[in-house]
Amino acid sequence: MPTYAVTGATGRLGRLVIEQLLDSGVPAAEIAAIVRSPEKAADLAARGVEIRKASYDDPSTLPGAVAGVRRLLLISGDTPGQRVAQHTAVIDAAKLAGVERLVYTSILRADTTANPLAPEHKATEEVLAASGLTCTVLRNSWYTENYTDQLPQYLGSGTILGATGGSKISAATRADYAGAAVAALTREEDGNAVYELGGTAFTFDELAEAVTEVTGTTVVHQDMSAAELASALENVGLDAGTAGFVAALDHSIANGELATDSDDLSRLLGRPSTPLRDAIRAARA
Repeated sequence: MPTYAVTGATGRLGRLVIEQLLDSGVPAAEIAAIVRSPEKAADLAARGVEIRKASYDDPSTLPGAVAGVRRLLLISGDTPGQRVAQHTAVIDAAKLAGVERLVYTSILRADTTANPLAPEHKATEEVLAASGLTCTVLRNSWYTENYTDQLPQYLGSGTILGATGGSKISAATRADYAGAAVAALTREEDGNAVYELGGTAFTFDELAEAVTEVTGTTVVHQDMSAAELASALENVGLDAGTAGFVAALDHSIANGELATDSDDLSRLLGRPSTPLRDAIRAARA
């Protein structure tokens, strides 16, 4: 029977967690990958990982998916407005199954931030607290990939648009957050734990400088108001709702809500977080 289970295991974060568990020496037979589409996990099955089919949106599939598991990683869902119900269904199934520790991927300072993504995470943390399960909450800041995935646009336009007002973002790579999740799943720890996770902070000016240095193409940062950013994003094809949401996230950054001085990430990893320039080089490659 598997010791560890990971929800959303074929997603970008979940797959990295499975791979890092295997690389750390955890036997494949002790890992269960909980997925909606088993065919997408064929490579994991070939490595000996147990594949369990379940969906956040079908609570009846979840008890069987977590049965016998000692430690469960609940990777937050990606459907706005549905996350609390989805997460609650997993938490209920985990409690019924007697899971010893549930690890949840939340957002930085979920209980106090005004970040527009935070309310569903805060509500999930409250469900967890009320469940009585022993839990570890990983409050992740931004992914560096939120920016490195945009390299083609940056290089094509020569500009990084933003409304962050020069504030810093404690972003880290998806692989770093996966490593923290592996540590949280496998370490021996008494009681509940909350970790505020973020990498070495940078501003958009520093992001532009790093992109310029790594690629050899001059890229500059153009700061503007949130309203101006929303308008600019609409002009390049985003719908008004999405453009406004992106601008609201930048406004959150401007208010310092995605920056942290916590060293929790490096302590869990046992090393510094991945430097920004290394992340850009990897994306460029």
